[in-house]
Amino acid sequence: MNKTKLWDHVKAVLPLMLGTAIYAFGLLYFIIPNKLMEGGVTGITILLNYAFGISPSLSNLLLNIPLFLLGWRILGGKQIVYTGIGIASLTFFLWLFELLINGNWIAPFITEHDYILVSLYAGVTLGAGLGIVFRFGGTTGGSDIIARILGRKYGWSMGQVILFIDIVIIGLSLFYIKKENILYTLVAVFIASRVIDFIQEGAYAAKAFTIISDHAPTIADIITKEMDRGVTLIPAIGAYSQQAKHMVYCVVSRQEIRRLHNIAKSVDPRAFIIISDVHDVHGEGFKEE
Repeated sequence: MNKTKLWDHVKAVLPLMLGTAIYAFGLLYFIIPNKLMEGGVTGITILLNYAFGISPSLSNLLLNIPLFLLGWRILGGKQIVYTGIGIASLTFFLWLFELLINGNWIAPFITEHDYILVSLYAGVTLGAGLGIVFRFGGTTGGSDIIARILGRKYGWSMGQVILFIDIVIIGLSLFYIKKENILYTLVAVFIASRVIDFIQEGAYAAKAFTIISDHAPTIADIITKEMDRGVTLIPAIGAYSQQAKHMVYCVVSRQEIRRLHNIAKSVDPRAFIIISDVHDVHGEGFKEE
């Protein structure tokens, strides 16, 4: 393996390890000390800890090993290799933070009253960890492997399988934790899902303009000269009129929305304008790789 390929693998693994470290910290610092829950196989590890006092790192490893081997056999090595790294990394950081907490190096955040605060911080922490893992193409194993296998075998939606597993596991937790804590768990899960989306889509949001006008070339020329933005002219045919025309496509920052809108309307008051949200924009004038 040459140095370039090795460095590419390192760049893929380091964010995965960072994400699993943040996720493991959130579980042991916020979730478990306050008797909250989590979905997936991680939720099973938490249930085993509540019911029998089994170490989350140990149960996470033991539960994921057979799933990983099954996934390797059915899905193939290339698809599952980073999942194996994610499982190993999560197990390691769960063990590390357990060691630090049990040794009184870290005092977990425990509350008897302010569960909203715990839910918010738990959601942000878990979401940030999983968001980093997912953004760089990894997973933490568990229900994700099950969902992929069932999707391959039976064509089931991954989202539906994961949701079903989460519902079953959180439902079983009613035998071990209070109903109020389940509701706080749902708050944490919702916050985590939003943070995951935020990280995956990118912190930078912009707006895409699609402008349909008989004066599209003129609009494009003014945008290029006055706003110094790249513009694309897309050939189009009106379905009703059957007339050939152009569409203007341009991506701008949120601060430039009004300016671009005014330019289009000043050239053609009847211009048809579509403004769409776009995320994680790369290229000249935006984020550079």
